[in-house]
Amino acid sequence: MTHTYNVTGMTCSGCLAKVQGLLSKVNGVKNVQIDLAKAEATIDMERHIPTVDLKEALKDYPKYQLSESNHKHHYTELPIEDKETKSWVQTYKPILLIFGYITGLTLLAEWVQGEFLWMRWMNHFMAGFFLVFSFFKLLNLKGFAESYSMYDIVAKKWNGWGYVYAFTELALGVAFLTGFNPILTNIVTFTVMMVSIVGVLQSVLNKKKIKCACLGDVFNLPMSTITIIEDALMIGMSGIMLITML
Repeated sequence: MTHTYNVTGMTCSGCLAKVQGLLSKVNGVKNVQIDLAKAEATIDMERHIPTVDLKEALKDYPKYQLSESNHKHHYTELPIEDKETKSWVQTYKPILLIFGYITGLTLLAEWVQGEFLWMRWMNHFMAGFFLVFSFFKLLNLKGFAESYSMYDIVAKKWNGWGYVYAFTELALGVAFLTGFNPILTNIVTFTVMMVSIVGVLQSVLNKKKIKCACLGDVFNLPMSTITIIEDALMIGMSGIMLITML
């Protein structure tokens, strides 16, 4: 069943992510959709949840006030799929363009060298990946951290991890670009991405409709298998390079 509530006090996408994350943690909540313009939260529940329980979830942030809306008795079953009119390509266009740019430029760099070396190409690809993705996270660091805490297993327990993670990606990008201590760089990459993919897998397998924070708070992209592919790609590349170097 679904239930719509009024939520006041939200002024930006960071507020949206915070409220969505807090309400998503309430026992029995399956999915939370926030309409910032209407100041409304539509909650999909496994069972009816008392309004007081939802208010309790926001108690540490008094500026967010939840109340029942005028259509509180209109319970409906959520459709199996989102009512999105966009195609898959339109939805994930930002990520596809980024991967296309990074892949094209790194392949061009190898072509200019006159010899294609897989290890060198993967090194350059990972440098581009981490530098670009960290850039988007740093555009709105707070918004990213709030969104990331909705599904990452570490950020759920410590919100500061979202801030650390963004700078970790930046550091890894610089390390791959400059060739700094390749073994250490790949070990850190493998470890960080393995931890990251756990939360992504849990969200996708549980079919939670939440925002993916891979490109920070700039693009509103849904969590999906493409996020798993991103993390798995970095895990695979760092793993291959480690095996080759050790």
